[in-house]
Amino acid sequence: MLFHTVHLQHLKDNSKENFLFCIDILLKLLLVCWKDVDHWMWPLFTENWGSWRNDDLHLSPCPFTDPVTGIPTWYDRPQSPLVMYGFSKEVVECPAYWPSRVRVCGFWFLPIEWQFSCTKCRETLLYDSSGHQYEKDNLCPRHLELQNFVKDTPIFIGLSAIGSMGFLKDPHSFIGVLQAVLSTTNYKFILFTGGYEPLESVVRTIATEATLDQNSWSEDCLSLYNGRLFCFFSSIPYGWLFPNCAAVIHHGGSGTIAAALQAGTPQVVCPFVLDQFYWAERMHWLGVSPEPLGRNHLLPDKNDNRSIQEAAHVLSLAIHVALSSRVKTRAAEIAEKIFLEDGVSDAIKYLKEELSLN
Repeated sequence: MLFHTVHLQHLKDNSKENFLFCIDILLKLLLVCWKDVDHWMWPLFTENWGSWRNDDLHLSPCPFTDPVTGIPTWYDRPQSPLVMYGFSKEVVECPAYWPSRVRVCGFWFLPIEWQFSCTKCRETLLYDSSGHQYEKDNLCPRHLELQNFVKDTPIFIGLSAIGSMGFLKDPHSFIGVLQAVLSTTNYKFILFTGGYEPLESVVRTIATEATLDQNSWSEDCLSLYNGRLFCFFSSIPYGWLFPNCAAVIHHGGSGTIAAALQAGTPQVVCPFVLDQFYWAERMHWLGVSPEPLGRNHLLPDKNDNRSIQEAAHVLSLAIHVALSSRVKTRAAEIAEKIFLEDGVSDAIKYLKEELSLN
C-alpha cells in the first residue's frame, strides 16, 4: 500500500518521469528468466524456510500441519480431486502415501488405425479377431518403402521435437555419429527427422554429395550409406513401427517410452529435458535399456573426428547391451504385462464413478 501511495504522488508530481520509471520496470520484467525464479523458489523447500514460518509467522514449519502437534490437518482440507495417470503400475511405482483419489489406469493407447495420418493406410490397416495385424497390398508408396526396409529389423532412432527445442545444433555431427556406428557394425538405422528442417536439409545435402540418383528419392524418405540409413521425413505410428525394430533409440518422451514398452522392444534413451531423465533412469531400472546416454554421446558438441568416434563408440556399446538376450527378455516380459491392461477402459470406468458420485 505504501508503494502505491508513493507511486501515485510521484505520478502527480512528474508524470513524464513516472512514465519512464514504469517503462524501466516493464523492461526489467521482460528480462526475468528461469534463473531469477530458481533464485527464490528452491529456498521455499529448505529447513530455513520452515524455521521462518515457525519463528516469525507462528505457523507450522510444514504447510497443512498443526503448528503445535505437527499432525496433518486433514480435517481442514477439502476433498482432493480425482487424479488419473495414464501409465502402468508395472512401470511406475505407486507408493501407499499417494492420495486416495489417485487412479493409475495404465497407458492410454489409441487403436493403431486411428494413428495413421495417411487416410489410405488407415483404411487398409485391418486387424483380425485375435489382435494380430495384417495388411492389404495397396498401402501408400511411402509406407511401402518403409515396410520393405523394416523386413531386416533395423534400429529406430528419433529425437522428436528435440531439434526444434534447440538441442540439435549441429546435425552434421549427429549424422556423423550414425555413419561411424554403421562403419563398425552391421546395423541398419531408421532415422525419423521429426520435421526438423536443418536435419532434413543436411540429410538431403549428404545424399546429393553422394551423387545419388535424385529421381529415386521420395518426398518423404531417402536412403544413405548403401541403403543402411533410411531417413524418413513424414510420420507413422510407433505402434506399427516399433514391433518391427530391433531397438529404439530416443529422447525419453513419455509417449515414445510407452510405445516401446508396448512393443516389447529394447531401448536406448538419451534424455535432454524435464521428465525425460526420470523415464530414462526408470527404463534402465526396469532392465529394458542400458544406462542413459549423455547428450554428447548422441549429439557431440564438436564436429571433429575424435568427438564423433568417441560418441559412436559409446552409442555402439549401448546398442550392444540393448540387443543382449537379457534386455530383450525383460522387454518382452514387460510387454506381456502391459498387454493385459486396458488403460482407456479403466479411465472411462473411473470417470463414470466420479460422475455418479457428483
